[in-house]
Amino acid sequence: MLFNFEPPVTPGEVRAASLQFVRKITGFNKPSKANEAAFQAAIDAVAGASMHLLASLETNAPPRSREEEAAKARARSAERFPA
Repeated sequence: MLFNFEPPVTPGEVRAASLQFVRKITGFNKPSKANEAAFQAAIDAVAGASMHLLASLETNAPPRSREEEAAKARARSAERFPA
């Protein structure tokens, strides 16, 4: 989730999410040399569309705190995967 955070999402975070998406869609963790250009072009396209989407969204909800959301995620993980 990248929308409505304080501080706002960075282009690097959007690019990392785009990389994950393209990896998921293609099934490639790292593309071959023959597919590298297409893979990078797809990451750029997804990142551009994502930045456009995030800039277009509106909300009346207060921005979420990254630290609080991270703590919630750690608590959910600890519950799912006890040590």
